[in-house]
Amino acid sequence: KPATPSSLFDSIMLALHRETALVKVPHVTPAELSRQFSGRRVLLVEDNEVNRELAHEMLSNIGLSVDVAENGLQAVEAIQQTPYDLVLMDCQMPVMDGFEATTQIRRWEMANGQPRLPIVALTAGAFEEDRQNCLAAGMDDFLTKPINMADLSATISRLLGKQTL
Repeated sequence: KPATPSSLFDSIMLALHRETALVKVPHVTPAELSRQFSGRRVLLVEDNEVNRELAHEMLSNIGLSVDVAENGLQAVEAIQQTPYDLVLMDCQMPVMDGFEATTQIRRWEMANGQPRLPIVALTAGAFEEDRQNCLAAGMDDFLTKPINMADLSATISRLLGKQTL
């Protein structure tokens, strides 16, 4: 199928930085992370199969239960049916992008009296403008691709640490 600029960039970055994405968190063992995140459920929203598999493996390795959606529409539907502790949301996807999906999730939360679900943007854009666009759309944090284990676990720890079990 034709490659989109976003998926092509994601694939190139993944190929060039694959070893960086697999770096373990310094001073924290996978067992410690697994205990910290045990029982927590995450929705991973990513259209690129390679990125999805890598992120799924990273999340599973630190003890999170992971569900997957391939676009924003699937994410909105999943969130309305299943309670999640956190969402990792790709920004550029077909059908419905991460910005629109986040907007719809925030509207649904308000209309149904739901607590605010932490949503972390996953994007190849690394500029401050990209970060501001994500926050303006209602996302709570921002990770650049290719994601690495240290940044991923630090972000999840910070956001899930605010929640009670």
